[in-house]
Amino acid sequence: MNKIKKIFIITGEHSGDIHASFIVKELRKINHDVEIEAIGGKSLEQEGVKLFCDHSKMAVVGLDAIKSLFSHIMLGKRLVEYLKNEYKPDLVLLIDYGGFNLRIAKELKKYGIEIFYYISPQVWASRKGRVDIIKKYISKIMLILPFEENIYKEKGVNAEYVGHPLISQLPFNFDKEDFIKKNNLDPDKKIVGIFPGSRKMEINNLLPIFLKAAYKINAHSRKVQFCVAQAPNLEDELLNKHIAIFAIKNNLEIKTLKNQNHALLANSDVAIAASGTITLEAALYNTPIIISYKAPYIAYIVYLMIRYIKFAALPNIIANKEIIKEFIQHKAKPDLIANETLALLHNKTKREAMIEELKQIREQLGDKTASKEVAQIINDYLTKENSIK
Repeated sequence: MNKIKKIFIITGEHSGDIHASFIVKELRKINHDVEIEAIGGKSLEQEGVKLFCDHSKMAVVGLDAIKSLFSHIMLGKRLVEYLKNEYKPDLVLLIDYGGFNLRIAKELKKYGIEIFYYISPQVWASRKGRVDIIKKYISKIMLILPFEENIYKEKGVNAEYVGHPLISQLPFNFDKEDFIKKNNLDPDKKIVGIFPGSRKMEINNLLPIFLKAAYKINAHSRKVQFCVAQAPNLEDELLNKHIAIFAIKNNLEIKTLKNQNHALLANSDVAIAASGTITLEAALYNTPIIISYKAPYIAYIVYLMIRYIKFAALPNIIANKEIIKEFIQHKAKPDLIANETLALLHNKTKREAMIEELKQIREQLGDKTASKEVAQIINDYLTKENSIK
């Protein structure tokens, strides 16, 4: 009879919980003799994983993060005590959430606990010193961007590119005709999807700019309609206070679509978005996109001081050239955003050139299913006399 192996997974936010649940699902297909506990959320719980605690209070930013620092420290201490004295896992899998996870890795390594990491901190964007920390405390790191592998391997880190989770997790079966009917859109007008982000700060800083850009686009082209994507965590009130007043004042129809982010992105003729993972999603959907971001100036100055790359959009970073136009901070102006959007809507050559570039990004990502790759790597470690390959 095989000895039951124990794994403990640490996630810090909703996305990590989802990625972890896919790994658990794949791992259980190939290994029934595994016990799994975690810090996670509903997705892991639905897979039958026992939670040490829910991570809902961990994903905080700004002043909330400062306030929660004490609880983070106490959680870390409780976790280390539990893992070394009670649970005694054969492997700990860290997922994203670099600040907390790397501190935990340092503590766990003291007790000889084996640690793997999935979804690396973005060391190529800032804080390159973390590569040395990862080399010291992490036995294996599994990467979701192809260019990351060389960065780590050059430093002697045991790293492997496993594919991007979006490739297998992103829904693709969208019918444009159904989408238009469902949302009472005009089939004869082009769709501009507006994605202002999922945080209050992003909404307050970017949505007014995006709405003014929509007004300018509408003044030049009446064959366009606008839909704002409402992230699941955003309250109606927050969006409505911007959209309703603006729409009435400017006699402009703007629809808000809730819980339809992927359908809207897949069916948009052009997307205007806050910088983030959405740029890679747009590449996978072959949707022309422009991005913008505006933060308080002190945060922007800090970003300029610590960054190592000149691009914000992931397709630009992967290609090491500008495929997607970026309107960051002082460039986040309605006129600039409107002009670029109009060009992508009506300039066929420009539009097709971007779509071709986005297709190449998809090819660079390859066809690996990340959750399967990670599950296999973990299972190989657990079953091959704990030897790392």
